[in-house]
Amino acid sequence: MSTNSGLVVILTALDLEYAAVRDQLSDLRIRRHPAGTRFEVGRIGQSDCRVALGLVGKGNHPAAVLAERAMAEFSPAAVLFVGVAGGLWPNIRLGDVVVANKIYAYHGGTSEDDGLKARPKAWEIPHEADQIAHHVDRSAAWRRGLPVDTAPKVHFGPIAAGEVVQDSGISEQARWIRQHYNDAVAIEMEAAGVAQASHLNRALPVVVVRGISDHADGSKAATDGQDWQPKAARHAAAFATALARELIIDGPASRGGADRDGSPTMPTTNRNIATGNAHVGVQAGQIYGNVTVGAGADRPIDLAASIADLRTHLKQAHLDGQLDEETYAAAESELEAATACVSAGTAEKKSGLMVALKRLRGLVADVSELAARLAAIIAVVRGM
Repeated sequence: MSTNSGLVVILTALDLEYAAVRDQLSDLRIRRHPAGTRFEVGRIGQSDCRVALGLVGKGNHPAAVLAERAMAEFSPAAVLFVGVAGGLWPNIRLGDVVVANKIYAYHGGTSEDDGLKARPKAWEIPHEADQIAHHVDRSAAWRRGLPVDTAPKVHFGPIAAGEVVQDSGISEQARWIRQHYNDAVAIEMEAAGVAQASHLNRALPVVVVRGISDHADGSKAATDGQDWQPKAARHAAAFATALARELIIDGPASRGGADRDGSPTMPTTNRNIATGNAHVGVQAGQIYGNVTVGAGADRPIDLAASIADLRTHLKQAHLDGQLDEETYAAAESELEAATACVSAGTAEKKSGLMVALKRLRGLVADVSELAARLAAIIAVVRGM
């Protein structure tokens, strides 16, 4: 599975969490999955960094299923799960943000005569994502959109994910968490499902970001009444979108190093100096498409192959969220008409081909790569 390095998936469990992330995005378009799931694809502010936002509901099981669905649909650079959680340590204040450096699935164990024995399952945050998250915290720029009297602190620590809402500090479950997962700083209900889905998708990076809306100690009704859920969700969303942007900008695909097959990536800037009678001919760093040098440069372009290549890039743009379902379907229809005209091979079909291509140009004008490829094809047709 190739990775879309320019897009991050963000998933939430609650509507208010979804709304908090959505407020950080612009240019939103709906993306419908064939099974009925709806995602919204937009940009972080006015940047070119894109986010696919989805609502999964409560619980690890739906979170795992819909995380898997989002990963297959978008092939993202990373997945973030964003929302609220209960804090387990007294030094973590309401409104603070917790980034999970480890995720515990605490509902696993074996029941024996002398009690319930824990069989822990855990996933750690990927090293690079952890480094980027710490960088975002140090920069403090993520707080700029928050109210001036707001000063949430970011904590890095384990999060416990189970299947029940914990609202007691003295219950049997609370004692179980303290005994077996004593380093957990927050508790919630979805992180384990998302972590498992990412693990089964070639260890796709996943980061869980939670705003603390209660202390899981019996005070949840009071803190909910003070609107700490929407406040904590806004704080988590602000940090998560800043993190998503950095994951895209600073991710492996955005810089030199090595390609996915392990071969070194050529630098984007090259400088050669020729001496004596020598001279520099052609030098290229990164090449996309075909390159012809020398006498073969005036060889006629294969129009059918160019249109087929355009179809491939059109589909990828749709998968990347650059084209919504309706626009993609209309563009496919125009491509079919263009292909039929090329196959006919008659002079009378040229006008029909040009009409189809111009209609297609109007549909994909906002996608620069598609527009450039289409312009080259139109130029060829005009010269026929």
